[in-house]
Amino acid sequence: MLLLAPPFRNFYLGRLVSLAGSAMTPVALAFAVLDASGRPGDLGIVLACQLGPHLALLLVGGAVADRLPRRAVLVLANLGAGVTQGAIALVFIGGAYRLWLVAGLALLAGAVEAFTSPALRGIVPELVGPDDLGRANALLSTTRSAVLIVGPTVAGLVVVAAGGGWAIAVDAVSFVAAAFFLSRLPRVAPVPSDSGLVGGIRDGWRAFVAIPWVWPVALAYAVINLVNTGPWQILGPSLTAARAGEAAWGVVLSVRAVGLLVMSAVMYRLPPRRPLLFGRLCGALGACGLLGLGLGVGPVWLAACAFLGGVGFAASGITWDSALQRHVDSAHLGRVASIDDLLSFAAIPLGQLLVGPAAAAFGGARVAVCCGLVFAVAALAPLGVRAVRVLS
Repeated sequence: MLLLAPPFRNFYLGRLVSLAGSAMTPVALAFAVLDASGRPGDLGIVLACQLGPHLALLLVGGAVADRLPRRAVLVLANLGAGVTQGAIALVFIGGAYRLWLVAGLALLAGAVEAFTSPALRGIVPELVGPDDLGRANALLSTTRSAVLIVGPTVAGLVVVAAGGGWAIAVDAVSFVAAAFFLSRLPRVAPVPSDSGLVGGIRDGWRAFVAIPWVWPVALAYAVINLVNTGPWQILGPSLTAARAGEAAWGVVLSVRAVGLLVMSAVMYRLPPRRPLLFGRLCGALGACGLLGLGLGVGPVWLAACAFLGGVGFAASGITWDSALQRHVDSAHLGRVASIDDLLSFAAIPLGQLLVGPAAAAFGGARVAVCCGLVFAVAALAPLGVRAVRVLS
């Protein structure tokens, strides 16, 4: 059992407490900013300030994750996140809200996050054997999905009872607790490198493009994020509310999270023999949610589409992480993962900016259908590369 092995157990506990705190933050931050300022535009500025340095420093974060012990990177990053979130919480709790102050702290939080994600993906192969990577990622995905179902509800209750600042404070404490668990992981020395930071990033790019199955899937994810995240977040609430009422959108999101949870649990018990092939085939199911929105199906069928979408996203994400961790050498894993993240994350704000004008010009339902079709094609397109189909 993975949970009985101390290295992974400590990592799992660290991720559990961190995810539990972070699941509360979107709800808490939104209400805290809106209550303090009364201006929705302030929230957009704060979120943009958090995303900007995350994107700008991702490649640096990947290079650092390959040059330094990943345990140390994660401990310091979680402590840094605890400090920034704690400072944001104090601003709201103390009634000292200033947009420039919260935006500045959000910049720091985004910078810290850029160093976290590459190290997280790179450290799992140091804790479990190659045969257990699929189950480890499935377990982490199951936990993430379960927390996403419960966390926002808990955050809402804390916000109502005590205010958004206190919910953000819980997130700050969770990062410190995560740092404690992560500090108990074994120290694994990185592979020595003579290249500097810029040279390390350049070497990571060479490794990324040299692996024939990595770049096609990474590009597919970039296209998927371009056509999915913005339309789902922006068109989903309006199209669903117009047909089934505002409450239906919350139900759809919950059912989608259940699909993520169910598929993650199934893949923990039954890991596929050819994970990348399986992940690409199932990944096309992620388009079901957008297609259901665009085709105007009833609320029950839309919930079913959302469930299938969650199933597809879980299978795709678990198999992709496992493939990277199993087949990309440890010396380059952080940098390859950071390039993959950068391509995917950079596509999200572009899609969010384009979906509004596109819906105004062509109609929201038509845009949703077109985006769903592009999603499905992008998910399956990497199967045209033999290396993707045969990877074990």
